[in-house]
Amino acid sequence: MNVGQAATFSAVASGTTQLSYQWQKNSVNISGATSASYTTPAAMSSDSGATFQVVVTNSQGSVTSNSATLTMTAVVPTGTDVTTYHNDIGRTGQNLTETALTTANVNSQTFGLLRNLQVDGKVDAEPLYLSQLSVAGTSHNVVFIATEHDSVYAFDSDTGAQLWKVSLLGSGETTSDTRGCTQVVPEIGVTATPVIDRAAGRHGIIFVVAMSKNSSAYFQRLHALDVTTGAELLGGPVAIQATYPGSGANSSAGQVIFAPAQYEERAALLLLNGAIYTSWTSHCDFNPYTGWIMGYSEANLSQTTVLNLTPNGSEGSIWQSGGGLAADTQGNIYALMANGTFDTTLDGNGFPINHDYGNAFVKVSASGGTLQVADYFDMFNTTNESNGDVDLGSGGVMLLPNLTNGSGNAVGLAVGAGKDGNIYVVNRNNMGKFNASSNNVYQELMGAVPNGVWGVPAYFNGMVFYCDVNDTLKSFAISNAQLSASPAQTAASFIYPGVLPSISANGTANGIVWAIENTSPAVLHAFLATDLTHELYNSNQAAGARDQFGTGNKFVTPMIADGKVFAATTNSVAVFGLLP
Repeated sequence: MNVGQAATFSAVASGTTQLSYQWQKNSVNISGATSASYTTPAAMSSDSGATFQVVVTNSQGSVTSNSATLTMTAVVPTGTDVTTYHNDIGRTGQNLTETALTTANVNSQTFGLLRNLQVDGKVDAEPLYLSQLSVAGTSHNVVFIATEHDSVYAFDSDTGAQLWKVSLLGSGETTSDTRGCTQVVPEIGVTATPVIDRAAGRHGIIFVVAMSKNSSAYFQRLHALDVTTGAELLGGPVAIQATYPGSGANSSAGQVIFAPAQYEERAALLLLNGAIYTSWTSHCDFNPYTGWIMGYSEANLSQTTVLNLTPNGSEGSIWQSGGGLAADTQGNIYALMANGTFDTTLDGNGFPINHDYGNAFVKVSASGGTLQVADYFDMFNTTNESNGDVDLGSGGVMLLPNLTNGSGNAVGLAVGAGKDGNIYVVNRNNMGKFNASSNNVYQELMGAVPNGVWGVPAYFNGMVFYCDVNDTLKSFAISNAQLSASPAQTAASFIYPGVLPSISANGTANGIVWAIENTSPAVLHAFLATDLTHELYNSNQAAGARDQFGTGNKFVTPMIADGKVFAATTNSVAVFGLLP
C-alpha cells in the first residue's frame, strides 16, 4: 500500500460463546482495537514490515491468528514541488521541470486566467506548491497561500476548492497595526514566504512566522503546520525571543534585546540542514533596531542559534524586498544588509573590529549549529551610503551555479544589488572585505541598474535577470564567469518596485521569464528568456478584460508549477494556465 493510506484487516472466527477480539501490532496490543476488523491510521514509510494479528477469546480459551505483514510503497510525485522562495536555496527563481508551458503556447489565444483564489488579506508571501499531495485520502495539487491577516490556506490548484484554512492568531489577538510605517499596510500578519519540508512529520510541515498583538503586547511566533490539515505540530507555535552580547541599540546589561514590536520577518524563511532560519527587518527606519538571524530546530522548534550583525551599533536589518536568505551546499548563508553601523576599523583578519556589518554583503557559516560571519564585502563608501539610505538591503542575494573563468578555473559566485545602481558579483570563497579607497570585489557593474533595485534577480541558462525601479527588465549574459556590461532588455519599463522575475523552462528549452507588474489592475507578463524584446503574453491582451486578476501588490513574485502560473494580489492569488 501507499504511504499516507490506511489498511484494514479483518478476521473471521466462530465459537460456542461470545467472542472478543484484540488486535496486535508487532505482538503488542493496539489500544481500542477490539472489533472483528481493524483499520490503521494513515501509514508512514516506517510502518513497512510491521506485522498485524488478532487474538480471539471466548470462555473456552484464546487463539491467535496468523500474522499479516504490511508492505509500504512510497508515492513519488511526478509533478513539481515549490517548497521555498524562488524555488531553491540559491534563490535562482528557475523551475526547469515545466513541460506544459512552452514558448509556442503561452499566448493570449491559448493561455490565460483560469481562476482567482480569494483570501482574507494581502498576499506578500510567494505562494508555495506541493504536487499530488494526499489530503483526506484524495490526491491534490495544492497551492499554499499565507496572508497579512494571519491566515494560511491550502487550495486545490486544479479546481480552486479550499482544502483547509487556519488562523495563526492567538486567543484575544489581532494582526499587528502598521507600527506607523507605510511599508506593509493595512495590517501585519504573515509577510515572509514560509518554507515546506515535505518529508517532515507524518504528512509534511509548512513553517510560518506570524506577527500579532493583543491589548498590551506584540508577538512574533514560529508555527509548524501539517500540510494536509493545517494543524499545529511540534508543540507550536513558539514565541520568537532573543538576546545577544553587545552594547548596541536596545541593549541592557551587555545584551542586545530582540523586541517583537520593533521588527517584522520580511525576508523568506530558509530551511537548511534541519534548521529553520529567520531574519529580521525594522518598520521603516524606526529605531531602536539591529540586524538579526535566528535558527530553530525543525524537529522541535527550539531556538538553536542567534547572530546579531550590528551588536555594538544600530540598524543593519535584513529586508531584501522579500527575497530569502540564500545558502550553498556547504551550509553557508548569504544576506544583503540594510543601512547601519559598519566599523571601518578592522581587526588583523580584515573584519570589523566591533562586529558591525551594516550595508554589507555577508557570508555566515552555520557549521556546528553556530552562526558566525565567515566572510563579507562592503563598499569603500559604505558610511556615506548608509547615512544617505542608499544601501544594499533593498535587494536580495542570488547564488550562481559554478562557472568556469577565462583561465579555465571553476569559481563560485553570488550576485547582489541595491539602491546605489550597481551590481556586485562576489567570489564566495574570497568576497573582498573592506578597503577605504577601493572595492575589492570580483566584478562590479557600475550603473547597470541605474535607478536602484528593490527586488530580487533570477538566473537561467547563463543569464542573470534584473529589473530596477521605473526601468526595464534586463538580462546580463555570462561569459567566462563575467556578466556582460551590455544587457538585453524589454521595451517596457515597470513602476516601483520594478518586477521580480521567475523562470519556467524544460531543462534549457522553452525558457520563459515571468513578471508581475505592480499596477491597478496588475499585469502578468511573459517574455522569451533568450530575447527579452519578445513579449509572449501579458494579461491585458485578451479582449473584454478576460485575464485581469486584481490590484497589484509590491514585491510579488510569480510562482510556476505543473503548467500553472500563480500571481498574488492584495486579496487573492490568480491561477493562470492553458485555456480549456
